[in-house]
Amino acid sequence: MELIGVQLEMPSNSPVLLLRESNSQGRVLPVVIDLPEAQAIGRGMDGVRTARPMTHDLMKNLLDTLGAKVVKVTVTELVDRTFYAVIELQTAGGESLEVSSRPSDAVALAVRTQSPIFASEEVMDEAGQFLEGLSRTEDSGEVDEEVVEELVDEFKAFLDDISPEDFQN
Repeated sequence: MELIGVQLEMPSNSPVLLLRESNSQGRVLPVVIDLPEAQAIGRGMDGVRTARPMTHDLMKNLLDTLGAKVVKVTVTELVDRTFYAVIELQTAGGESLEVSSRPSDAVALAVRTQSPIFASEEVMDEAGQFLEGLSRTEDSGEVDEEVVEELVDEFKAFLDDISPEDFQN
């Protein structure tokens, strides 16, 4: 997955984490997150350093001190409109560990450790959105950033029209 960024969904001003498939399918996974994590992801993307380490910087510092590394983070499931993720770690001794996480925390850590982000195929099938124009061009492999901006705006408009009742059985 590629981290597109965090957008505010209007009118509720809820932050939405946007992840895009790295392949040519162009599906986007929108995940509603909390404001502190949205800010942490944004600071990580922008390379902002604070005088004292914030929570996700502290997590990275702890892993570095222990000689552990983040192998990858994966959004693993969606249950009752709640996303779940795991952080796969490799210890200094070579042991592989998986730690349960909220997707927002996992992504905030992945940004700081430059670790890959994945989403299970089941999650993408259930919650991924096909947005035309986000697939890569055949010639250059590049994504047209103007198209990305336009599609993010369209997606935000879609979110503006959605209500909790739309998700009731």
